[in-house]
Amino acid sequence: MPSVGIVIVTYNSEAEIGPCLDAALATDAEVVVIDNASSDGTLEQVRRRGATLIANPVNRGFAAAVNQGIRSIGADFILLLNPDAVLKTSFETMRTLCEAPETGAVGGKLVDLNNAVQAGFTVRNLPTPTALALEVLLINRLWPTNPANWHYRCYGFNLDKPARVEQPAGAFMMFRREVWESLGGLDEAFHPIWFEDVDFCKRLHDRGYCVYYEPRAVASHLGGHSIRKILLEKREFYWYGSLLKYGSKHFSTGTARCLCLAVIVGSLLRMILRMVVQRSFKPIAVYGQVIKVAGQCLLFGPSKLGVPSYS
Repeated sequence: MPSVGIVIVTYNSEAEIGPCLDAALATDAEVVVIDNASSDGTLEQVRRRGATLIANPVNRGFAAAVNQGIRSIGADFILLLNPDAVLKTSFETMRTLCEAPETGAVGGKLVDLNNAVQAGFTVRNLPTPTALALEVLLINRLWPTNPANWHYRCYGFNLDKPARVEQPAGAFMMFRREVWESLGGLDEAFHPIWFEDVDFCKRLHDRGYCVYYEPRAVASHLGGHSIRKILLEKREFYWYGSLLKYGSKHFSTGTARCLCLAVIVGSLLRMILRMVVQRSFKPIAVYGQVIKVAGQCLLFGPSKLGVPSYS
């Protein structure tokens, strides 16, 4: 049978990586952990279990670490697994689907600690400009069942049945090495985090590959473990920056600039709300950086973000 390699990227994942590795190492897969300069006991936990470890002295970002991990192993099939995800079943059904030449990637079912499926995250459609604009403008918070958000987060999707989908969660996703190579790997411009898996799925669809959801492959997933350890000001800057990169790369120039405008307006709204709630001027610094980058993109185009524009 073709070999499978499990690639796990860690960042201050001491509390989560143990169960993840125990389950991964119990398979017949080659397991590699790429650590992005953790400052806690993550490395000790990995070494204790004997997994292959690549310890980066600096945070190279998720996409770069994934590419680094894939290049370090020889497996024909790659399973991306978050350090807070624990395999509950075999991944053979995912591999079987991945063997078809037309298959670009396969995602499995993610459940929480109560075995409830993580709806709205396990499977999504690729984000449209409208869906992203409604998100940054806080409309999805006020009206979560609006048609654009409902479609984007696949709230009407049956998560118990296999199906062709647009965007399975990158926390538990498999693809062939040759597919990864044909796309040039994950785009490391999405640094350090967010939208790199969305971009990967978008490029798969643009190349004509099929992407599937396979609910017979299951992993439990805590969710957001590394994100919570990032300072709020950095977290917001990273997320908005990656969103703008995605829009600039995959939408027309005019549409991308409209998204920039939505980010500016939405950031102003969030800044005012947080100033009132926190009774602090700190949100000015947090969202001021976001507004500055979005303004540069609006005025001077996507070249300011270091990604190619849509053509």
